[in-house]
Amino acid sequence: MSRPANQSGAYRGRYTEPVPTSNLGAMEEDFPEFEPFEDEVQPRGFIPAGEGLMVQQVDMCQQQNKPNHYTTAYDTGNLVVRRGQEFVVRVTFSRPLADGDDFQLEFLIGSNPSASKGSLVVVTFNSRHSGPWMGQILEMQGESVLLGITPTPDAIVGKFRTYVAISAGSGMQRTKRDTSTDLYLLFNAWCPTDAVFLPDGAERSEYVLNDIGVINQGSVGAVSSRNWMYGQFERGVLDACIHILDASRMPIFNRGNIIQLIRKGSAMINSQDDNGVLVGNWSDDYSMGKPPTSWTGSVQILLQYANTGVPVCFAQCWVFAGVFNTFLRCLGIPSRVITNFNSAHDNTGNLKTELIFKADGTPDRRNTRDSIWNYHCWNEVFTVRPDLPNGLGGWQVVDSTPQETSDGHFRCGPAPVAAIKEGLLCHPFDCGFVFAEVNSDVVYQKRDRYGTLTPYRVDKTYVGQCIYTKAVGSSATHDITHTYKYPEGSADDERTMSRAEEYGCARDHSEVPETQLSVTISCEQVGLGHDVNLAMEFHNQGDVPRTVQANLAGSVVFYTGVIATHFKDQPFSVTVPANQKESVMLTVTAQEYMPHLGAQLCLHFVVTGQADDQSLIASKVVDLQTPGLQMQVSGSPQVKQEMVVTVTFTNPFSFPLQDVYVAMEGPGLMNQRSHLYRVIESQASISWSETFLPRLPGPRRLVAVLNCRNLHQVSGLCDVHIAE
Repeated sequence: MSRPANQSGAYRGRYTEPVPTSNLGAMEEDFPEFEPFEDEVQPRGFIPAGEGLMVQQVDMCQQQNKPNHYTTAYDTGNLVVRRGQEFVVRVTFSRPLADGDDFQLEFLIGSNPSASKGSLVVVTFNSRHSGPWMGQILEMQGESVLLGITPTPDAIVGKFRTYVAISAGSGMQRTKRDTSTDLYLLFNAWCPTDAVFLPDGAERSEYVLNDIGVINQGSVGAVSSRNWMYGQFERGVLDACIHILDASRMPIFNRGNIIQLIRKGSAMINSQDDNGVLVGNWSDDYSMGKPPTSWTGSVQILLQYANTGVPVCFAQCWVFAGVFNTFLRCLGIPSRVITNFNSAHDNTGNLKTELIFKADGTPDRRNTRDSIWNYHCWNEVFTVRPDLPNGLGGWQVVDSTPQETSDGHFRCGPAPVAAIKEGLLCHPFDCGFVFAEVNSDVVYQKRDRYGTLTPYRVDKTYVGQCIYTKAVGSSATHDITHTYKYPEGSADDERTMSRAEEYGCARDHSEVPETQLSVTISCEQVGLGHDVNLAMEFHNQGDVPRTVQANLAGSVVFYTGVIATHFKDQPFSVTVPANQKESVMLTVTAQEYMPHLGAQLCLHFVVTGQADDQSLIASKVVDLQTPGLQMQVSGSPQVKQEMVVTVTFTNPFSFPLQDVYVAMEGPGLMNQRSHLYRVIESQASISWSETFLPRLPGPRRLVAVLNCRNLHQVSGLCDVHIAE
């Protein structure tokens, strides 16, 4: 006869019971309401109540606890507290406590809770031995008793069930299962003995409590920003984050370990090998889901995944980083989104990114395998690293964008930022991969007709030119490049690079000929649909004039550096006088590039040149600017008072916009709303209004995005201060 599914014997012979991996599953049969002591003879029936002590009510004191634990913003009916810090519970008994009365609080998480694994915690309030959590009686008023409970700073993080048990003669009499007394326990950045303790108060407010963010994008010299609504306090998000851990089958008793938890989270935010949250897509075909540019934040993504169990389509690096940031902050872990500009990828365990060119100097796209992303977003978390030598705690790189496997899963980190700066690539996890992203040399190779490669230029400064994050307390950009690397060419930088090579990251040692010719290319910001004016300046440091046979190549590229469409090759020549500079202006018309644009609004121009035996090259990334959405709010800016937000947009282009999707949301203000327009004709305008009731006071932000088949990356925002 077959065994029922819930009695699966897969664990037999290895564990006495299945390893608990579910926190949110139905746990209705924890304990019997009356549990006889094992060394007592069991009575034939229940002991009459008489004057026995009984529990009338259990109050989790949310109004008192939540402000003390900085959890008021969580939109849930249950108590949310942080570990390592006392919270209070008020228990009302059937009579005042007497000297001989003995009771305890029991906190359970997951199935088959065990005291030895930390998933069953008993808290006593007399001389009897207690579990690891501390308990004390703070106040007694008649039948009402105020209890203080302090979880350990390394307690399991998740959703606990709460019981009050009274010693009643031959056994323990417990309260009935009551979901209203369940509580969520989080990491605690305010507790000095918690692994994620962050000493600075302003940084705690930013990296744990701020539910809106700014993610830097664009390119070096033309940095743009995208507003991202983290929404870690919105209804259902905390349960969704715990559901991710359940879906990963992470053992309950490991969920207090910060390193294991963030490694599991890094793997689960992408769906590459574990049915995780997001499906990556770097093509122009998003027909089976939503374009990455159409998301306003993390909330809809997490709720959709929790409700369906199906990976959400689609994401690119900033979406992975934004959702991972929500997951981390929601669980109480200090975190931030980082953008590395000119980020090296596809490195085969070395510090060389090789770009290959044909004999005539034009790019050899077929034989170039490595790529340099215009930017790449990852996360940092703040935590101690007791597994590593002193000095390697603090900010750690974690990356959920699926690129390379780490211990068999597509994930990355935590890699100490301090170790990356010092070239200490021997320490876990994935330091070598991150080091290459910010420190690779760009080697320009020329390929002859026989396939032989000859290096003719090495650029040691192009990759990792700047590394940005959002500033604390404002939407400004904060440059943190100095935390990852020493100044290029300095003695400290050379020491770091040499140390990295000792740990197996091969550097480039090509000997390239010195050249007297060089070229730079520059361009002002360009709006979508406008001509691109490129200024190329050739510099001749030799004593004789030189005639350069040059070529300008233009392509539409993904932000990953991969070419979507090559649309232009323009040869030209220029004579540069000795010891002088010569400028050439070239115009690329909108008619040339517009037919080739898809979801990508990024152009890449490469100018190459040959003069006698000298080769020269320069490149420029041009991010096309899009018009914005206008947003305006009206009404009384006060909690639970109706307000109206209006989004307006005028199509400034000569072509109609088709199948237009507009969405807006604001954490603490309104859930995501969306609207569809079949067509917006050229020069036509739309106006869309929605009412909302603010939930949270203080400075809040509304964000809207517009996306359609022939226009992407259009957004707007509106800030409002909500009174209590």
